Amino acid sequence: MKTPKSIEKVISHFESLPGIGPKSAQRLAFYLLHVPQEYLENFSDSLRTLKENTFICETCFNIGDTQLCEICRSDNRDRSVVCVVEDPLDVVAITRSGKFDGLFHVLHGVIDPLNSMGPDDIYIPQLMKRVTNNESEIAELILATNPTMEGEATAMYIAREVEKMGNGVRVTRIGRGLPTGADIEFADEITLERALESRREY
Repeated sequence: MKTPKSIEKVISHFESLPGIGPKSAQRLAFYLLHVPQEYLENFSDSLRTLKENTFICETCFNIGDTQLCEICRSDNRDRSVVCVVEDPLDVVAITRSGKFDGLFHVLHGVIDPLNSMGPDDIYIPQLMKRVTNNESEIAELILATNPTMEGEATAMYIAREVEKMGNGVRVTRIGRGLPTGADIEFADEITLERALESRREY
């Protein structure tokens, strides 16, 4: 039996998403056939307005509903500590642990010469501006890039650049608890808590 073109189109879109294979794409498409039309319309509206209603924070480059994200707006965060991460999903994971009350800086990638990604292609220059800003309260940067080769190279580059500034900002690296090659977004809360607690000078 040949699958109708309308379903094939939906399957194809699902397959193009990261982490979704052909079987999962088929299951999702056929599941949507059985949900109420109202659900489908709400779902499609959410997708259609996703980018329109989402902003990149002008300070930390996290994803939010306004130009200044909820974390940067909060008066209850420790502004002397900034946790540097690769991706907005890492912010979600670390925040969920409930063990970090500082601010964040999201790089949106790592230094990866093989894929033509240099320091200026991610939000490293903006991080350096935050550190050198005369009004900045930053006393410590926690480098929480993933423990991959590219993540380590990115952390080393940032540490060297901050050291060159000579402004006394402490640079630490997220510690034990994260195995080499693992992604922060998939780590459980206890692992992230231990990694933050055992950070070290970089």
